[in-house]
Amino acid sequence: MNPNQNNPYYDYHQYWYNEYQSYPIHQQHHSIDQSDIFYRQHAQATFVLVHGSWVDPFFWHGITRELQKMGHIVHTPQLPGHGTDKDKNVNHEMITKQVVHYITSNKLNNIILIGHSFGGTVIQKVAEQLHDRIKRLVFWNAFVLNDGESLADQFPPQAQKFLLDLAKQSSDNTIKLPFQYFRDVFVNLADIQTARQIYNATTPEPSTPLVEKLDLKTFYQLSIPRSFINLQEDTVVPAGENSGWYPHMASRLGVYRFIQGSGDHMSTAKIYPRRMAQLIVNASRD
Repeated sequence: MNPNQNNPYYDYHQYWYNEYQSYPIHQQHHSIDQSDIFYRQHAQATFVLVHGSWVDPFFWHGITRELQKMGHIVHTPQLPGHGTDKDKNVNHEMITKQVVHYITSNKLNNIILIGHSFGGTVIQKVAEQLHDRIKRLVFWNAFVLNDGESLADQFPPQAQKFLLDLAKQSSDNTIKLPFQYFRDVFVNLADIQTARQIYNATTPEPSTPLVEKLDLKTFYQLSIPRSFINLQEDTVVPAGENSGWYPHMASRLGVYRFIQGSGDHMSTAKIYPRRMAQLIVNASRD
């Protein structure tokens, strides 16, 4: 018996890692270190950071602090069905509407809108409605869907079936990843203690937004500048002829700024927040 037969990625190399807590980030004011080279190099920008699946705004905590220390303004909206929101009966339109409301109610303009992972699909739809408020879109190992596609469509058939079967087995149509799968695919760079800590902080992911086919005709008519950040050890979406973060999904952006670094899907945000903050600034600056 093949011990890997139940592993949807057994034909692919594995990389990933994550970390966060399941409680919302509080916006904090930090004094600016005028001697910091990062502060001196970059003008103030307004960032709106959109998190991905299984996490909440605390994913951005360390990066937020580093960006604020550089003198930037940072907003981290919580997506419906995530974090402290226990209602998992959400769809993609509801998630998009929440981010649109957050931006407009806070009267934000000239923003850098960043999506990580699932957050990429969200910023695609938000951009359709708020293109005049967005200075640049940044996709950090984020899903970039073609018109009429779903996030689930981006996975090889075996991996897609694995994830959707987990939703069917749940009582509320959510996906709770098995620990060993999470450890090998999402937190591959972590030691076992850190992997368990991160896993215990995640929450089940609503599956409906992951399987909805999105109308993105308007997105592909927009001319907003865009960037793609690719961390080399992130292979949550297996790289292949018809899958993977880069160049497969990134190339859908047309002309874009490419920024590459070292790291996995989730742990780098916690362990090396300053490094990630600098990559984000590089992807976002004029």
